[in-house]
Amino acid sequence: MAKPAAKSISRGEGLATASTGFSLSEMRENKGARPKRTRVGRGHGSGMVKTGGEGGKGQTVRSGGGKGPAFEGGQTPWARRLPHKRGYSQKARDIGHFRSMYAVVNVSALTGWDAAIEVSPESLMAHKLVSKERDGIKILGGNKDAKTLPQGLKFRDVVFSATAREALEAAGADFGPVVEEVSMSGKKLQKKV
Repeated sequence: MAKPAAKSISRGEGLATASTGFSLSEMRENKGARPKRTRVGRGHGSGMVKTGGEGGKGQTVRSGGGKGPAFEGGQTPWARRLPHKRGYSQKARDIGHFRSMYAVVNVSALTGWDAAIEVSPESLMAHKLVSKERDGIKILGGNKDAKTLPQGLKFRDVVFSATAREALEAAGADFGPVVEEVSMSGKKLQKKV
């Protein structure tokens, strides 16, 4: 429905006397233009108690402030109360730092070995029984049967496991200057003379 056109005001007439359809006292803001004010400090139901929306002071105001999840109010934290021994075991680290990494050869690989050739890191690499020397070469007792081993093998700069040493001794091997190794558990296998 179209509004009626406002009556033109003649000279000398005021707004109060003009019939424009509404007066200034009837004018209102748009809905939501004046939100209800927040009443601070009027009980816990309002949610505006204690700091009244202002937050804390000091550490809690700063970005990144506060303590981590392990903080226990200043008392000695749980991780530090545990009865640790002095120092830490290096076994938890990767074995490349604290252990010797040997290139291994089973005794059974020496069954067709020519007894005239000395068994050394160089000859084992030449015969392609090992690809890298690493920290040394170790003979393992993969085959304890001394009957299949050539008699009188000569060794140089090689370490042996206990079972390999037994099998080679039964076959009359010459170990030359003995290179001794100590395992991580402290057990002596052989000794450098």
